[in-house]
Amino acid sequence: MSKTNLRTQLRLKRKYRVKNQTQKDPQKLRLTVFRSLNHIYAQIIDDSNRKTLAAASSLSQEFKAKMKTGGNVEAARLVGSLLGEKAAANGVKEVYYDRNGFIYAGRVKALAEAVREKGIKF
Repeated sequence: MSKTNLRTQLRLKRKYRVKNQTQKDPQKLRLTVFRSLNHIYAQIIDDSNRKTLAAASSLSQEFKAKMKTGGNVEAARLVGSLLGEKAAANGVKEVYYDRNGFIYAGRVKALAEAVREKGIKF
């Protein structure tokens, strides 16, 4: 088994373990994050109604107006801040943080801290 396959399998195990924890209370919203090599995506999802309430990514027009690249920590902070503003405008106060199996460091951590600064608790 290649090293890349092993890393992917371990990430998916972490992802499902975290997702099972977050689904114990279906009334609570979920903030999910996905990071690729060049971009980062985040959205707040209402699982009971299957609706996305707020979304932000390094591909959005708001992001592109302020930064050019989306694969660094500063970009993750900006995406987190944009998402936090949208969530606060929609009245979101508390969410689960679903990091999709990614380790809580670097871009994933920077995004979480930026959302917390906007007043969203998790």
